[in-house]
Amino acid sequence: MEIDRIRNFSIIAHIDHGKSTLADRLLLRCGAITEREFREQFLDDMDLEREMGITIKANRACLRFEYPGPKHVTEAGGSPSPPPGSYTLNLIDTPGHVDFHYEVSRALAACEGVLLLVDATQGIEAQTLANAYKAIEAGLVIIPVVNKIDLPSARPEDIALEVEQVLTLPATDAIFTSAKVGTGIDELLYAIVERIPAPKGDREAPLKAMIYDAKADPHRGTVCHVRVLDGTVRKGDKIRLMAAGRTYQVSDVGVFTPKIASRPELSAGEVGYLFAGIKTIHDVNIGDTITLENRPCDAPLQGYRPPQQMVFCDFYPGPGTTSTELREAMEALWLNDSSFNFTPAASAALGVGFRCGFLGLLHMKIIQERLERESEVDLVQTAPTVGFQVVYKDGVVRIIESPADLPPPDQIAEIREPYVRCEIITPARYIGAVMQLSEERRGQHKRTEYLSPERVVLTYEFPLAEVIYDFFDRLKSVTSGYATMDYELIGYRPDDLVKLNILVNGTPVDALSVIVHRSRAEQRGRRLIIRLKKEIARHLFEIPIQAAIGGKIIARETIKPVRKDVTAKCYGGDITRKRKLLEKQKEGKKRMKSVGSVNIPQSAFMAVLDTSDE
Repeated sequence: MEIDRIRNFSIIAHIDHGKSTLADRLLLRCGAITEREFREQFLDDMDLEREMGITIKANRACLRFEYPGPKHVTEAGGSPSPPPGSYTLNLIDTPGHVDFHYEVSRALAACEGVLLLVDATQGIEAQTLANAYKAIEAGLVIIPVVNKIDLPSARPEDIALEVEQVLTLPATDAIFTSAKVGTGIDELLYAIVERIPAPKGDREAPLKAMIYDAKADPHRGTVCHVRVLDGTVRKGDKIRLMAAGRTYQVSDVGVFTPKIASRPELSAGEVGYLFAGIKTIHDVNIGDTITLENRPCDAPLQGYRPPQQMVFCDFYPGPGTTSTELREAMEALWLNDSSFNFTPAASAALGVGFRCGFLGLLHMKIIQERLERESEVDLVQTAPTVGFQVVYKDGVVRIIESPADLPPPDQIAEIREPYVRCEIITPARYIGAVMQLSEERRGQHKRTEYLSPERVVLTYEFPLAEVIYDFFDRLKSVTSGYATMDYELIGYRPDDLVKLNILVNGTPVDALSVIVHRSRAEQRGRRLIIRLKKEIARHLFEIPIQAAIGGKIIARETIKPVRKDVTAKCYGGDITRKRKLLEKQKEGKKRMKSVGSVNIPQSAFMAVLDTSDE
């Protein structure tokens, strides 16, 4: 396929605005799948994606479209329309949730244009803005698409004007579609061919291809998803991974149609896959440059900015799983999702495991589910926390990812917590409720902007720890489900933070400790031990649960022991016999309390997350 007949584009949007449905409709219209093969969320091939109804991984498909010539859509700026004929459309469907923004940024690096999807009933939402700004920063052509025009409450013209007002994309350029029933799909395909520029690249130059994704194949080694920028790669070529410095021989190249389809070669401008018998997954780095061994390119590509992990927790092997099996499972998953990281960790109670970093709580949940499903490992997970900056008195600054790593107070000059800039889009009638919630979470109001007389954008700066857990759920609650939010990390700021220790049966449990603001430490500690009392089962001995700051106990609850009626067989007669049995029982429980171990369930570790006032 000639390079001027290739179009590479992504679909970006807020959650549930119809990205996957539109991708399904484009597959069907271009003949990539038949009516018999068609199903909802066709590109979402993970069971977890289909169960949750969201896209987790960016998926791709190579489509063929017969362009008949200009019809309803004209080239922006009055440029001549492309000639009629067959065009290759490389589609990348992206996630919408804020936790998967790294997937979106990787997809955009492989494209020249995007379809910005906006719901005709809901209008611009928080992730609509966030993804649009990413596309603008990348210098991509944006085609506004107003979807779901078949709904009774649709306002396509109003939404197009809203897009023009907020993002300065002309309302006349918007394409009105209904991915569900197929309305406007042809007009959208014409716009893709006419407005999105063809990729640039020299097919005679030395090979320069970027790995934008990868996956472990149990039979053929690692499959690299590549975007070829210059040159051509063929079966049998000897290639070099520039970051790893390793050489391999290409065994297969091809494209996703969306199934794997082998091709003789991949040339500049094309998106596809590459097999080279790569068995060592550490040799493959997302963003690495592939070139030919005997004719290398001058310099590697810039690659991707490393992802910023925001949430940390520990994974330990559960019953039936060894540490080695857990490591192998995590390495295989890391290849497919390099936005999380892991390092070895150890716990006296849980053994050898791994400290893991994630982009958010949903990302953490997805990684846990994928490990358990795809690799069939059992996990024990500790309560997640955010990372803090600790400034030592000697001037050294370190990031700690767990409260257990916090040094003694006499070594600390100050503790800094991460802050995020949060944009909340809400109907104007809920401004008061949103502001009250934000003040409760130590938010700092920055500005208020009106998208329309009925919808407003509130910009706040929050401590990440106040936002990451249940803020979104509370926000949805106080706005009757209408508000949306997006946030980005802006840095670290010092505050009066302390470590809240939890003692179970007199023993500190590091996995339950949290770092909190001093003004909320006592309230948080009381709520936490009340929840732990409900989660930890009664034992044969009394279990005290205490919250402490340093050496000061600030709250206590007691789990009463399970009692046995040792005097059941003593009826009538001398009372001293009963007293002797009760004293014997009392001594036994006292001895058991000093040597017995408390079984703490998984749900108790997760109780740390609950910050509600109930």
